[in-house]
Amino acid sequence: MKFRIDTFTLLLLGAIVLASFLPVTGSAAEMLATAGTLAVALLFFLHGAALSRQQIIEGATHWRLHILITTLTFVFFPLAVLPINGLSTIAPDWMPKDLGLGFLYLGVLPSAVSSSIAYTAMARGNVPAAICSAAASNVFGMMLTPFLLLLLVSTSGTGGFSVAEALKDIVLQLLLPFAVGHALRPWLGGFLNRNESLMARYDQCVIWIIVYSAFSHSVVSGLWQNLPVQAIGLAIALCFGLLGLFMLIATLMVRKLGFSLEDEAAVVFCGSKKSLASGLPMAKVLFSGHPGFGMIVLPIMCYNQIQVIVGAILAQKYRIKIEQASAAHAAEDGRENC
Repeated sequence: MKFRIDTFTLLLLGAIVLASFLPVTGSAAEMLATAGTLAVALLFFLHGAALSRQQIIEGATHWRLHILITTLTFVFFPLAVLPINGLSTIAPDWMPKDLGLGFLYLGVLPSAVSSSIAYTAMARGNVPAAICSAAASNVFGMMLTPFLLLLLVSTSGTGGFSVAEALKDIVLQLLLPFAVGHALRPWLGGFLNRNESLMARYDQCVIWIIVYSAFSHSVVSGLWQNLPVQAIGLAIALCFGLLGLFMLIATLMVRKLGFSLEDEAAVVFCGSKKSLASGLPMAKVLFSGHPGFGMIVLPIMCYNQIQVIVGAILAQKYRIKIEQASAAHAAEDGRENC
C-alpha cells in the first residue's frame, strides 16, 4: 500500500521548518500569540454554536470518560516516565540526569487544551467531552503538577503559581466563547451545519498557528543551539515512544470499556497530550536558576512538536472512520424505515 502524506500534514511540517529558520520573535511573537488567543476563542465560539444542547449535556456528564482521561494524564503517565528518570537507580547509564528529570516533569504535566480539542473537532469526535476534560485537566494541573513532581522527586521552589490566572484564562478564552456561541446557536447553527468544510479548514488554521508559535518559542529558547545533538535525538526517540504507548493504551482501554468511536477520539487526543503552554511557565518557577534548565525542558518541547504532527495525521484518519461509520448507520436506519 502506497503511503501518502496529506496536504495539511505537509503544511504542519512547513510550519516547523519555517519556525526553525524564521522563528517569530519580539513584538511579532506577541502579536502572533494574541492572534492565536483570539483564534482559539473564535474556535470555541463556533463549536458552541454548532453543538446542540443535548450533545453538550451528554459530553459534560460523561463521567466514565473524564475519569479515564484524568487517570491516563495524572496516574499512568507519571508511572510510565518514572523508570526513565535520570535520578532513578534503574535508569540507563546513558540518561543525563537533567534530561531524566525533564521526562519526569513531562509525565506530571496536564493535558494540552487547545490542540486536544481542535484535533477532536477535526476528527469529528466527542467535542463537548474533550472540552470538559481538557479544561479541567489544565486547571487542576496547575495544582497537581507541582505536588506530583514533589511526590516523585525532591525539588524546591514550587511556590508562585497563579491558579486563579490559569482559571481566568480558561474561562475567558475557552468556556465563555463556547457559552456565547451556544447561546447564539438559533441564529448560527444552521449556517455552520451547512458549512462544515469551512469549520474544518478553520480548525486546521488554528492548529497551524499553534504549531508555528509553539515551535518558534522552542527555537528561540535554544532548542537547536544550546543542547547536545545526542540529547535531542534521545529525547525525540523517547517522546515518540511515549506518545505511541499512550495512544495505544487509550485506544485499548476505550474499546475495552465499550465507548463509541467519537469518545475514542476524545480520549486518545486528551489522554496522550501534554501542555507546552502550561509546562514552560511552570518550569521557569520550579527550576528557576537550575543550570540544566535547557535539558529539563527539552522533553516537553520535543513532545509538543511530535504530538501536533502525529495528532494531525491521526485526526484525519479518525474523521474518515467516523464519517464512514455515520454514513453506514444512516443507511441502516434508512433500510429499517423502508
